Amino acid sequence: MVQKRPNILLITSDQQHWNTIGAFNPEISTPHLDRLVAEGTTFTRAYCPNPTCTPSRSSIITGMYPSQHGAWTLGTKLPEEAHTVGEDLQQAGYRTALIGKAHFQPAYTSDAYPSIESQPLLQDLEYWKKFQGPYYGFEQIEMLRNHAHEHLVGQHYAIWLEEKGCENWRDYYAQPTGKLTYDVQHKWDIPEEYHYSTWIAERTNALLEDYQQNDENFFLWASFPDPHPPYLVPEPWCSMYDPDQLTIPSVVAGEHDNNPPHFKLSQEQGPDYSTYYETGYGVHGFHSHLHTTEQLKKDIAVYYGMVSLMDKYIGSILDKLDELGLAEDTIVVFTTDHGHFIGQHGLIAKGAFHYEDLLKLPFIVRYPKEVAAGATSHAMQSLVDLAPTFLKFAGVPIPGAMTGKDQSEVWLGNQEKARNNIICEFHHEPTTVNLRTYVNERYKITVYCNQEYGEMFDLVEDPNEIRNLWDSSEHRDLKSRLLMEFMWAELDKDPMWMPRIAGA
Repeated sequence: MVQKRPNILLITSDQQHWNTIGAFNPEISTPHLDRLVAEGTTFTRAYCPNPTCTPSRSSIITGMYPSQHGAWTLGTKLPEEAHTVGEDLQQAGYRTALIGKAHFQPAYTSDAYPSIESQPLLQDLEYWKKFQGPYYGFEQIEMLRNHAHEHLVGQHYAIWLEEKGCENWRDYYAQPTGKLTYDVQHKWDIPEEYHYSTWIAERTNALLEDYQQNDENFFLWASFPDPHPPYLVPEPWCSMYDPDQLTIPSVVAGEHDNNPPHFKLSQEQGPDYSTYYETGYGVHGFHSHLHTTEQLKKDIAVYYGMVSLMDKYIGSILDKLDELGLAEDTIVVFTTDHGHFIGQHGLIAKGAFHYEDLLKLPFIVRYPKEVAAGATSHAMQSLVDLAPTFLKFAGVPIPGAMTGKDQSEVWLGNQEKARNNIICEFHHEPTTVNLRTYVNERYKITVYCNQEYGEMFDLVEDPNEIRNLWDSSEHRDLKSRLLMEFMWAELDKDPMWMPRIAGA
């Protein structure tokens, strides 16, 4: 008997801290993600290849690192000619679709580098009524670009809003698209029935029905934009959590004394980061991160509410799989594109601060009767591994240019690990903000282009990454060893689009 090929359902959030799943954190409620935890394997050491959207999301579909696939930072795009996992799966007979946030292209367009994810095209609804793909290996795509009430709202989501009778949808969004300002915080007046999480679940479920009726294999990505800031969510979710009942992270006195300069500047009022600016488009995180405890409490409560709302609609998708009889034959992966700071180390959101809070991810795999249920694994995972792993499960050859690791045997429990290390890149300005981090089983080291400073942490003795060992004389030999391992890991991730076939 020939084993049936699995379907693949990838569910992602955006900028979600790894410790925001109720099964592991009793301060937050995520019953449907908890269900995935109970029915699948949770990988506790999963990482992003870059802690920003476009590079990391492009790595998911190419199986390559940002330094290889071309979308090296925000404000760039994945080249249209990039080879993607969706192309290979389509050739193997899979249907492919993405519902929700793509962000493979920038919010600005130019003649040299056109982007369809940009203004004013975002709100040309006649264009989006006609365009549903193909797009980077997805034969069908239904997109949105905004987080919460951002003015970048439009595309297929706005079409759906009008179809649902929400003709005044602009009233719920920021200027210049709508009437709101970016000073609006926490409570969003948009009815939940018009929230984008509702739309993503509805459209995802409709595609699942189509695939089931036609008995078609599918690779479907449900891509939620939450809980990425702005911290904004409708009732009852915005008041679901009592800010005074939550654990509030904070900076440890003196922890940035031995860190690179940009860490210390983050804790100043009105810091001068001007020497880092090259392109004129700003640098994520290079501003003051000072905040009041009261503000942070409220932000965390709403951040948790955003996760819980999203969890409800993830549950709707999981229920649809059950209803259609697809669950047994579908690999479900839940993860996010990168992490988030909610006060840890005195930091907010993201930037060139490669702590575990930003690099590590929630990561759950469910494949009934194949992947262990209720299990936890410490085997390292990277988002760059998803594409080759999906191809292996589908029985499709993995292109040599893909540099991620095939994790299929690890997920199945037949192999202890597929990788010994993680590499994370952050190349945000051409020369001034260019760093990479190497993580092995115990240690972590970060190097900066043309700089003698860096970071080195012992994740066993110092899991909260308070003591930077970079300049420690007693750890000099360890530093040399880790730098050598780092170089080996860089050499090991070279793409080889074809095998060597001759002596000359």
